[in-house]
Amino acid sequence: MDLYAPDHPLIAHKVTLLRDAATDSPTFRALTSELVSLLSYEATRDVRVVPCEVTTPLMTTAGVSLSHPRPLVVPILRAGLGMLEGMMQLIPAAEVGFLGMVRDEETLQPYTYAERLPADLSGRQCYVLDPMLATGGSLGGAVEFLAARGADHVVCICLLAAPEGIAHMREVSERLDIRCDLVVASVEDRLNEQGYILPGLGDAGDRLYGLAQ
Repeated sequence: MDLYAPDHPLIAHKVTLLRDAATDSPTFRALTSELVSLLSYEATRDVRVVPCEVTTPLMTTAGVSLSHPRPLVVPILRAGLGMLEGMMQLIPAAEVGFLGMVRDEETLQPYTYAERLPADLSGRQCYVLDPMLATGGSLGGAVEFLAARGADHVVCICLLAAPEGIAHMREVSERLDIRCDLVVASVEDRLNEQGYILPGLGDAGDRLYGLAQ
């Protein structure tokens, strides 16, 4: 697995604003969208394209277009939805699927409770959106789910990633023998005893959409 944490002052600035407990939900959503657009530029560096011709006002010249099947963007519910707009601004021709994953509190293993994805992902590049990579259980489970359906290249985009989660994703990608890239805005210090990322930004889903009590 390749890890990319772009060193860019605008990324660092937006992460700082996301961390601020005083940042309200509308501002948090806007910042997330802007940040994901910046991360997506790096994440799509190896998006598959094919040669084509384009006619300019003066002549015909060579160009490229996205290959088929189109890239598939997969936000993990619910917090991943807050990243979708930023990704689609950069690559609007992509298709979108959805994956809902939650951890079984008895087995501590992730399981899928909802999905809207093609049954056959053979030859597909998938871009998974999940704001927080903590232990890696949900994100690792998502990669396993996509690989089981035939995806051969999965790019995971996260706002923050803990070392423990990064290590878990390396193990998953090696075990599955699939190309898996991880693009993050910030590599964090550690997880606390409750599994929260430090210094972190709190619960991304709650900060995006409220507590939904």
